[in-house]
Amino acid sequence: MGIVPVLIALVALVVYFEIRSTVFLSADNVTNLFVQAIIYIFLGMAEVWLLLLGEIDLSLGWVAGLSGTIAAIYTNIEYRWPWWAAVLAALVVCTAIGAMWGLIVVKLKLPSFIVTLAGSFIIEGILLYILDRVFEGGGVPIQSNVLNDLTFGNLTPMWSWIFVIAVIAISAAVMIVRERSRRAAGLKVAPFYRIVVKLTALTVLSVAVVLIFDVNRGSFGVPTEGIPFAVPLVFAVLAIYSFVLARTKFGRYMYAIGGNSEAARRAGIPVDRYRVYAFMLGGFTAGIAGLFYVSRLGGYTSSSTDPSVVLYAVAAAVIGGTSLYGGRGKMTYPVVGGIILAVISNGLVLISISETMVYVITGVVLLGAVSVDSLARRSQTLLK
Repeated sequence: MGIVPVLIALVALVVYFEIRSTVFLSADNVTNLFVQAIIYIFLGMAEVWLLLLGEIDLSLGWVAGLSGTIAAIYTNIEYRWPWWAAVLAALVVCTAIGAMWGLIVVKLKLPSFIVTLAGSFIIEGILLYILDRVFEGGGVPIQSNVLNDLTFGNLTPMWSWIFVIAVIAISAAVMIVRERSRRAAGLKVAPFYRIVVKLTALTVLSVAVVLIFDVNRGSFGVPTEGIPFAVPLVFAVLAIYSFVLARTKFGRYMYAIGGNSEAARRAGIPVDRYRVYAFMLGGFTAGIAGLFYVSRLGGYTSSSTDPSVVLYAVAAAVIGGTSLYGGRGKMTYPVVGGIILAVISNGLVLISISETMVYVITGVVLLGAVSVDSLARRSQTLLK
């Protein structure tokens, strides 16, 4: 069934919260929900690179915080770096941190769980030192319009429609070309009606979303409408990562190593090198998440730190359908998982349920997702 049960659960949650709150699907709340989901989606994408190989990185939440802090510091009026230079510096640092964890895991043959758990304490200490000692607890405010617009800027209504039409057209072209190439190669292809169903569902969902986003959400006479910049940026990263995993040698090697690392090694794949690459990509993607996180908060302080963020990264990837055992997962999975986490958090607040219940329900959903994954693996083993 793949991701279908997850999508059914998502629809059920949306219907439930809309019935209970009646404002869940309002333009303001849907926009807030998507912006809220961005951090979960990017951290989930970061974790997918590791989970595909059966590894894990528990430091990604703090790495994201460090990325946002670096970008905010160097775009501050005291330094006045161009926004692109500050963003580049933040991403380079995060990628280097991922490379360091990967090299430690590979060279010293240590479990990634322990290495990145220790790394999370190290990065947390460095980040809190910067915020509390260097900035004396005052935190680092966002003083860059570009960083601020990552989550608070919007496309115009016209460009919102152009974006949606482009996504539908590109998706249709990719599906059709893929089916034709498989048919030309003599491979088994899915019935054509599946493509029609997928494109129809995508079109209906896209049109509904853009209609909601194009509603004026402004106040005090200032119009605010259109798709937030964050949405097309997520789609851009999703498209690039999905292409790398599905259509390149790099992606095939990642799945091969996750499926059976020893067989991949005997086939001549440099397994250790690709494990380091996975940690680097995880750090890089967490760096992107940090930029959106600090943009949403308007800055970063020691009170902004949330140790549970990294666990949401794992949850977003696993709830979406990525296997904890390696070898199975797609970049679309954390998108769905991240939206589910945001729906749960947002919806429970709207119906005035205690915030502590967010953790309880998220834990139950995560446990269910892991159980399904484990049962699926067990049934596959029995069939073999």
